[in-house]
Amino acid sequence: MKDSVAEEHLYLGFSHQYRDSIFPLHTSISLFLLSYCDCKLFKIFLVPTGENVDDQFVTKNLLGDLEVHLISRCQLPVIVQSCCLPAVVVKDGKFCRAGLSVVLRHIIQKTYEADPSKKDVLELLGFKKTCLKACAEVSQWTRLCEISIPLAVEGFLTASPEHCQAIPPDILQLERKLGEPVRVHNDDKIRRQKLQQQKAGAKAAVPVLGKEATEGGKTVEMYEHPLPSLELSIAFSKLLVQEVSDAVNREAPHIRRTKTSDLPLLDHVFAEGLYFTLADIVLLPCIHQFLVSSKKQGKNLVNLPLISSWYQRVQEVPGVKKAAGKCNMELLQLPELMSAPEEEQQDLSAVPDELEEENEDSHFIGGPRPTMTKLMENGIEAKFSPHPCPNWTIDWTNLPSAVSPGEGKMSRDRALRKQQQLNNLVAAVTKLAKPGDVIVDFCSGGGHVGIVLAHMMPSCQVVLIENKELSLIRAKDRSDELGLNNIWFIQANLDYFNGTFNIGVS
Repeated sequence: MKDSVAEEHLYLGFSHQYRDSIFPLHTSISLFLLSYCDCKLFKIFLVPTGENVDDQFVTKNLLGDLEVHLISRCQLPVIVQSCCLPAVVVKDGKFCRAGLSVVLRHIIQKTYEADPSKKDVLELLGFKKTCLKACAEVSQWTRLCEISIPLAVEGFLTASPEHCQAIPPDILQLERKLGEPVRVHNDDKIRRQKLQQQKAGAKAAVPVLGKEATEGGKTVEMYEHPLPSLELSIAFSKLLVQEVSDAVNREAPHIRRTKTSDLPLLDHVFAEGLYFTLADIVLLPCIHQFLVSSKKQGKNLVNLPLISSWYQRVQEVPGVKKAAGKCNMELLQLPELMSAPEEEQQDLSAVPDELEEENEDSHFIGGPRPTMTKLMENGIEAKFSPHPCPNWTIDWTNLPSAVSPGEGKMSRDRALRKQQQLNNLVAAVTKLAKPGDVIVDFCSGGGHVGIVLAHMMPSCQVVLIENKELSLIRAKDRSDELGLNNIWFIQANLDYFNGTFNIGVS
């Protein structure tokens, strides 16, 4: 890392240590990713949720080569105290990232920026770098990985034996998800290759993982595992930087003529489909703890064949076993858990298929919304009147150009409408605010509201909260240009902000 790069501090919660994991599981997940990426770019702090934590006990039993420091919550930077952990912030900085997905994606990006040869790390972000980018409020898949499964496993581990006989519904939901057909950007081409393989019965056309594979110039152990499907061939050839055999790539004429609807569906190899991504990194520590607890209780995994196969397959990914070793995770072999009487099987059909909502609830077609008509149909008559406070209009010509919404990458017409909107918001806040007040701009986007408020009310602290990183970075650039010192930037979902404030705008 270059000397000019600012030091970043990573803050992780710590409630207790159980077997080979640190809780909450969000902390174990974060540490596992750091080990997998071999990332030493962050100064790591554990923030105990209770008192009387033994410093030596924690650090002694933590992962191998990561240096970790203990810090009390009252010692956290003020901006971090307003957020749920994990959180990362530049030392003495005013830009904070909070929430598991946001922090993990940032770790991956910083690792790659520091060492562009680590392309396998960047690939964790998936196609178009969107893995777990959508916030949990919008994406059912992000919610399952980031929130539901970690909480379900923590609840499973803390429940008394008589209360944890059934597999948690969120685990069953993941099992069901792994059984759904895979959809990828080059779906048609791969499905035609699969059809050709099926017709040829070409089990020998796919490569075999040897006992060793080269990873970053080092030799690492691999399972000798014949790949039984085209999906596995594609997935592992990408991981091992190999080309799929030409015999698999060539398509016969009758294959090219086959209708898309007649092509075979693709099966899951990893959590999001064919490729190993950040979602697998997030799920592995959680599922591992669930399986360890299940084994200890004498349970079987007959209801979870896909999760069991996924768990074994993830262990074959280069770097996973090494990272697990650093984290003291003793990965299981599962044959002894896979058999059970039929009467013990759990019916997956009873699990609500919530993840389908993400794809099915998209019937809205954009366009003008007949708001006035809807009001009239419901007996509401809207009356227009002159603006009650015409003096609320801001004199934009006397403000620095960086304050104007036009600096936020939008058209001239839209910038004018945004100025009109800001006239009202800024006037209302100005009327309410007192020196020393904290004003939070929720879902701030490019910071159009917050930057104007910070510039016009230097005695108030303004906080911008936005999930989209690029929008918030643009806002920070404009703020830096203006030299504003009374503004913070928090990249996080709204759920991860728990600070106190006097006025909120959106």
